[in-house]
Amino acid sequence: MSGTLNKVMLIGHLGDEVKMHYFEGGGCVGRFPLATNETYTNKQTNERVTNTEWHNIVVRNKGAEICEKYLSKGDKVYIEGRIKTRKWQDEGGNDRFSTEIQCNDFTFLTTKNESGSANSGQPQQQQQQQKPQVAQPNASQPKVEEGNDDLPF
Repeated sequence: MSGTLNKVMLIGHLGDEVKMHYFEGGGCVGRFPLATNETYTNKQTNERVTNTEWHNIVVRNKGAEICEKYLSKGDKVYIEGRIKTRKWQDEGGNDRFSTEIQCNDFTFLTTKNESGSANSGQPQQQQQQQKPQVAQPNASQPKVEEGNDDLPF
């Protein structure tokens, strides 16, 4: 294979609100930390150990505005993107590096009920795509005998 691949897929919880930065040309960038957890049992002590990894997520333009509107701290989200390392200098002139996930696709995984507020979570249309509504039996509807149908299966 002669090509290369830079692809990241993460499912985690927001560690803070989405911070927005707007540019003169009309574009914008949203940034937020995402926590992913790894849990295992220590065989020597039989104790459950959880390691948390923090990722710096960067979303651009319309995607950033959607994330700012619907995501809040603690919400669970699926992020897809690529790794990007930036080099910059601090006040002392020292070279610093920052590794970020440049997000190009996302899916909100926390529903309105889980987040506890009416405005967080995801738009109603996306919620219906993930969890289809199941009709609840109504007491006024007559019961159908399941054993007496003429279907061959």
